[in-house]
Amino acid sequence: MAFVEGCKHAIEVTIPVDVVNAETDKVAGDFQKKVRLPGFRPGKAPLAMVRKNFEPDIRQKVVEVLIPRYLDQQFEQDQLKVVSRPDIIDVHYTPGEPLTFKAEFEVAPEIELGEYRGVEVPYHEPVVTDADIDRRIDEMRHAKATFANVDPRALTDGDFAVLSLESIAGTAEPVKSDELTLEIGGADTLPEFSEGLRGLSPGDETEIQVTYPDDYGSAKLAGKEVTFRITVKGVRKKEVPELNDEFAQDMGDFRGVAELRENVRKLIYAQREVTAQQVAKNALVEKIVDTHSFPVPQAYVDRQIEARVRDRLQSLASEGVDVSKWTPDWDKMREVHGEAATREVKASLLLGKIAEREDLRVTNEEVDRQVEQLARREREPVPRVRKRLEDNNGLNAIANRILTEKTLNLLFEQARKVAAPPLDEATLEAAAEMEAAPDREIAPEIETSESESSVETPVTE
Repeated sequence: MAFVEGCKHAIEVTIPVDVVNAETDKVAGDFQKKVRLPGFRPGKAPLAMVRKNFEPDIRQKVVEVLIPRYLDQQFEQDQLKVVSRPDIIDVHYTPGEPLTFKAEFEVAPEIELGEYRGVEVPYHEPVVTDADIDRRIDEMRHAKATFANVDPRALTDGDFAVLSLESIAGTAEPVKSDELTLEIGGADTLPEFSEGLRGLSPGDETEIQVTYPDDYGSAKLAGKEVTFRITVKGVRKKEVPELNDEFAQDMGDFRGVAELRENVRKLIYAQREVTAQQVAKNALVEKIVDTHSFPVPQAYVDRQIEARVRDRLQSLASEGVDVSKWTPDWDKMREVHGEAATREVKASLLLGKIAEREDLRVTNEEVDRQVEQLARREREPVPRVRKRLEDNNGLNAIANRILTEKTLNLLFEQARKVAAPPLDEATLEAAAEMEAAPDREIAPEIETSESESSVETPVTE
């Protein structure tokens, strides 16, 4: 007997009495060989006495052996793809009668693919202007700039002040630097620093109160009002190299400025093309999710929420936040992340189904190349990186990401692209950051585990 509602299933299983009796005899015999009873040598106690003295333990062992065995047989017989740990309830085990129980669990959904080729998607073909090239080359020149000490004088806009700095109020964790360089009036310098330092000279001391924005990069300073004691130690000027053929040759195998500019144009175009395609692929996934309706296992959604929370905690830890004592409120997490996690799961399932339909595959060579790139990035030997990935299921994760990207590429190639306005700066930056991430996944592969379908057998009464 079975009950089905979406991805939720429940089945009732009966284990024949002769099987129960045979297993009970076997377990009792095993107990007889191991247990000690007063007045008997190990293994010599009468079987009837062993059964009487260890009846609850024998019953529990029989249940632990038979329920998983018969449950797996039922799964195989019914061709069920179980994706959650079965919850075993209503266990009835009376001597001389069949053993019966009920199992509740979730199965992978049946997905009927609708139209996914030729989906209409807005796409803006990248354009690179002379002003774009000028800005990028200017960034390159500033990256090659040197800093020269100048004779002591009052600080003014454009100067780079060399400071010793120490927080004296406003933060629990001290902030201190013996040689910090700040540009007076610079775009990356908080206004309070520029205002408090402007006009000071080397040797001068001051106190400056700074209010950090809520989204400041350092978590220990974000949103805080901090007072610093500062000593000016020196003044430096930034010397930017002139844009000429010598600079171009210094930047690479370029004969002159014209060749450097052409290389920069191609580089900007390639970066913007990746970003524009990334945005279009995201839109394609959203459209395909919207046009397919099917139930989603809560087990998948919960694992996706856990992955989202884990990624956030790792991000906070990398910013210096102590997350070791934080205990997630999972009910709250489901409320906050549930909808997004469900869409991510649907996207992953749909992309997997499309990859299967299109017979897309990942080769060992493709995985090897990704491993080699990772090893170069981390400056570690390839065998060491591969071993670490093998131990943590990392090779499967790489293969899943490659397959996801192949599927998205196919969807983009087959899509009907309609003209779209240029991407705004915020979208460009967000997509570029996503593209730069070493483990980027547009529709993340669901984290599944064989152990999820294992049975936790209840204790018998």
